[in-house]
Amino acid sequence: MAQRSYRDPLHNIISLDESSPQDRLLIDLIDSAEFQRLRRIRQLGLAMFTYQGAEHSRFTHSLGVMHLTSRALGQLALTSDLREEERTIARAAALVHDLGHGPFSHLIEKIFRFKHEDWTRRIIGDESTEVNQILTNYDRKLPEKLDDVYSHTGSPAFISQLVSSQLDCDRMDYLLRDSLMTGVKYGVFDLEWVLHTLRADPDSGRIYVESRGLHAVEEYLQARYYMFRQVYLHRTLRSAEAVLTSALRRAAQISAEDGKSPAANLDEVLDKMLTGRAVTTFEYLELDDSNLIFCLKKWTAHRDPILSDLARRFINRRLFKAIDLELGPDQMQPFIEGASKIISDLGFDPRYYMIVDRAEDIPYYAYYAPGEADPKGLIYVETNSPARRIREISEISEVVRAMRGFRIERACVPTTAYAEVRRFYYDLTSRLGAGRGAN
Repeated sequence: MAQRSYRDPLHNIISLDESSPQDRLLIDLIDSAEFQRLRRIRQLGLAMFTYQGAEHSRFTHSLGVMHLTSRALGQLALTSDLREEERTIARAAALVHDLGHGPFSHLIEKIFRFKHEDWTRRIIGDESTEVNQILTNYDRKLPEKLDDVYSHTGSPAFISQLVSSQLDCDRMDYLLRDSLMTGVKYGVFDLEWVLHTLRADPDSGRIYVESRGLHAVEEYLQARYYMFRQVYLHRTLRSAEAVLTSALRRAAQISAEDGKSPAANLDEVLDKMLTGRAVTTFEYLELDDSNLIFCLKKWTAHRDPILSDLARRFINRRLFKAIDLELGPDQMQPFIEGASKIISDLGFDPRYYMIVDRAEDIPYYAYYAPGEADPKGLIYVETNSPARRIREISEISEVVRAMRGFRIERACVPTTAYAEVRRFYYDLTSRLGAGRGAN
């Protein structure tokens, strides 16, 4: 029996049976040009500036999500009826769920204001893509069925929940994988016990966890919370993002002023995006991390001093320094104005060299908040006392109820301005009686 095996640093060996039509579908999807592109997109964006091992790709993560989905389906099949078609839809949807990511994953979405989920659905639905052709050759309706999974309109509900919910295979894989590759332990939780206690409610079709799995899910939610606090929102990582964001904003400003972007003659797709023109599916799929790095390397010699400086800072890791802020709403504006003047007096344009970084651009994924999350994606746990019921986890878990959101505000400034801006912040907080000061 021919096997296609992928050696994975997290899950060890992921095997697919080449003689199985269902596994053959997955192999063909993996071999498609659109999926192979994910090798060239880093899973953690700019985290390698902080954690040198964080060079892993969306390709490896997507394989991991498919693998965990297959394992979860195998567990659910022990206690629930599960048709082969449902398994195929779930596994395929898990495998290709990240096709729409752009360079450096989530970062580029914030700059150009799009959602990778929309691009994933567009790529799957576009008849010109290899992925679409592979799916339709297997089942003419399969692209639509995958779209139903992503929009949570398909049935049974647990298929969508395995792919996208508060307790999904996507999060389970990236927490453990990112923890492994960054060398931290914050993202570790008892994956085996979570999977072992997964069940599907025959009445609602949704996933729940047996009562004996409660503590493992609590650990998973805590792991997610601390990975955001300590890794995904790390001050150096976010400072690197501030430099890259400023460089692209400056490139867009030059485009608006000159009618020609700095990416002209370097990268046609990035040129279009900087000038606000629409790109086709084919053009979008031409973008990966290497496009952006190539342009930034070329921009280090650009005639515009701001763009060339920002590009050099990024390429050579001469990043901004971050000052943690604790200011009330009425105190933030005086700080921004004072810090901007300091930066301007030092010869920097504050539009690009005084960046306020706020954690608000991170969605609710950072922590479990039942009141803010989509009800379709909530976590449910079985209780046996006083009677068997399936309840939302925060109703029965003190650990989950105690988890709260967090606020992060930082000023990201050039190193040469750091000491003076930090001193100004201390003086301001002392004078206005704000917070605990800068770190």
